[in-house]
Amino acid sequence: MFRFPPYFVFVCYSIERLGCGIYKRQQILSLVDAESNGAAIADVLNATQEAAVSSPWVALALRTSPGVWCYIRVNVQTVDVEEISVSKYLLFKEEIVDGRKSNGNFAFEVDFEPFRALPHPTLSNSIGHGMEFLNRHMSAKLFNDKESVQSLLEFLRVHSHMGKNMMLNEKIQDLGTLQSSLRMAEKYLSMLAPDTSYAEFEQKFQEIGLERGWGDNAEHVLGMIQLLLDLLQAPESSTLETFLGKIPRVFNVVIFTPHGYFAQDNVLGYPDTGGQVVYILDQVRALENEMLLRIKQQGLDITPRILIITRLLPDAVGTTCGQRVEKVYGTKYSDILRVPFRTEEGIVRKWISRFEVWPYLETFTEDVATEIIQELQCKPDLIIGNYSDGNIVASLLAHKLDVTQCTIAHALELTKYPDSDINWKKLDDKYHFSCQFTADLFAMNRTDFIITSTFQEIAGSKDTVGQYESHTAFSLPGLYRVVNGIDAFDPKFNIVSPGADMTIYFPYMEEKRRLKHFHSEIEELLYSPVENKEHLCVLKDSSKPILFTMARLDRVKNLTGLVEWYGKNAKLRELVNLVVVGGDRRKESKDLEEQAEMKKMYGLIDTYKLNGQFRWISSQMNRVRNGELYRYICDTKGAFVQPALYEAFGLTVVEAMTCGLPTFATCNGGPAEIIVHGKSGFHIDPYKGDQATGILVDFFEKCKVDPGHWDEISQGGLKRIQEKYTWKIYSERLLNLSGVYGFWKHLSKLDCREKNRYLEMFYSLMYRKQVQTVPLAVDE
Repeated sequence: MFRFPPYFVFVCYSIERLGCGIYKRQQILSLVDAESNGAAIADVLNATQEAAVSSPWVALALRTSPGVWCYIRVNVQTVDVEEISVSKYLLFKEEIVDGRKSNGNFAFEVDFEPFRALPHPTLSNSIGHGMEFLNRHMSAKLFNDKESVQSLLEFLRVHSHMGKNMMLNEKIQDLGTLQSSLRMAEKYLSMLAPDTSYAEFEQKFQEIGLERGWGDNAEHVLGMIQLLLDLLQAPESSTLETFLGKIPRVFNVVIFTPHGYFAQDNVLGYPDTGGQVVYILDQVRALENEMLLRIKQQGLDITPRILIITRLLPDAVGTTCGQRVEKVYGTKYSDILRVPFRTEEGIVRKWISRFEVWPYLETFTEDVATEIIQELQCKPDLIIGNYSDGNIVASLLAHKLDVTQCTIAHALELTKYPDSDINWKKLDDKYHFSCQFTADLFAMNRTDFIITSTFQEIAGSKDTVGQYESHTAFSLPGLYRVVNGIDAFDPKFNIVSPGADMTIYFPYMEEKRRLKHFHSEIEELLYSPVENKEHLCVLKDSSKPILFTMARLDRVKNLTGLVEWYGKNAKLRELVNLVVVGGDRRKESKDLEEQAEMKKMYGLIDTYKLNGQFRWISSQMNRVRNGELYRYICDTKGAFVQPALYEAFGLTVVEAMTCGLPTFATCNGGPAEIIVHGKSGFHIDPYKGDQATGILVDFFEKCKVDPGHWDEISQGGLKRIQEKYTWKIYSERLLNLSGVYGFWKHLSKLDCREKNRYLEMFYSLMYRKQVQTVPLAVDE
């Protein structure tokens, strides 16, 4: 807890003069010159994320470090300072919003803390490393508790596929027999050539109780057996992770992404359809490759299956979204399986915004369960949810089938839309946040493990709050108050960063791989003097470097913000051309936010007279050509800029860096972690346009004087990608996580009835209730 300096109450008095309301960190910092009042006050102000004012009271939400919060209240008249509970702080905010005192102490309070039986780490640098913590915990448990060792034996004995045993058969009933068989096998294998096929000693192994799954040859089998002998003798966390990761466990994977246009061609740029589609398709290709590799090394003859479950759209508007099954390009055993949204009136034909899908998801889950069992002829081994709607469907199905569940948020709307919790009533008719936030809380607490792309997603940074951390405590006044929704320290969290598809995105200097047959099309796209619905405005000086960006035309992506920065900065306009790829002028958008951003873009072109230095290109759906487009921008010695107000990860940032394009990206969210400022790219603050353009101008001026500066940043970006952001690293880690959390589920044997009942109550009383407020779509 802070020691409050003498001037602290004076600071609160200054905040109080703002008047009744709720104020964010930037508003508070701009109000008070912290440095003039000493370091102690600066510490308090830097920790203050929010202030709520109702004279004479000022309440502050203080974040002492990532994931660690406290709340204080100050009476500026009596100079009383007291620490208050999160419940009282939220009540104080509710009364400000409602404009009256309420009997808020009897609100529906959501608190998941009592149901978290697993020990949690306490250091901020442990956040996002749940598997490592869990391995240490489980290895200690195995070392100290013989019952837990027995659980490991039981875990191995339940492994089977389509009714056929793997690892162990009925001859091994106890630990003594297991250890004896393992020692016999170790002695026998040490006498064989390392490449001896498993088939040559399979019968001998079956006689001592060992079945297929240990490995495909003597060397691999011996390695697995020695790992298990080490675990039984002296459990150690890294050994446990390695062993659990190699156990044959995942053969059928189901991945949910219900909303939007999900297909492989002609969908990028449609509303609610962007990076998530690319992420999932790349994930599936990498995951299938890793599953095939492991199955081979395990010595098994099993065909894996991956199903991407999405919505079937009868009105597919030129896409394959009306096709029930579609093979995933570049795979052998992975398919997109589409199931329609259905009501009592029949199948829903048209696209529905991600904000309006909630009434269809429960029926969708039941229909999907039938389709999956029919397609796989068994239940899946792992279920992965994506985004809020996919995660709640994954939660319902994983519970129904008793399958390990993984949650991937991608983006949580509570972070993207500031104050969307406390002001939910004003926004609910349009966005239905009450459904979304309830679905998020349900899925976060139901899932077995959570994957995030960066630490930022979980717990932000020293100065910013993470996506998941924002769900720790918040209030929907009049509906419910969350006093402990999610804990950023929960060992469920694991950072598993994706990469770019390296068959499409590769360095510009790899000349033999360059797709130069696209260059005439790309030149037409960038430099054609003719305006049409695909490209608006022209670039008069083709010798200048290109400052390039590509994203959906959403408010949060801030493309219009970038255009305004450029329009205002004469020096930047002198140094570079600006090319923006976003939105689709070839058709009328049904998305209200995109319509507003499009109107704003037209206004900026006129206001700043951008024609001649600026090119606005409609969204480009050819990913292969887009990869060469990044490299073509490299040829101009240009740069990529991602100016989003908030970005959960930043796949375009990774794509650009993978191609060797120097990259400037938002400091809010994942890109702040992907890029090491000044070495592998640059951070920009989307709320400080002048500062951002200053960083861009400085870079291009340095490159003009010293072309080697461009090469230095380009190479730094490539090095960063190779070290941390590849799909190979991702798929290995995902399968290891499935093994570790699957074993934890088996080992803990916790009585989860209380937690399940609490979740069922929350689902029935809150989620279902709010879903009823969302109107059904009407097919035209």
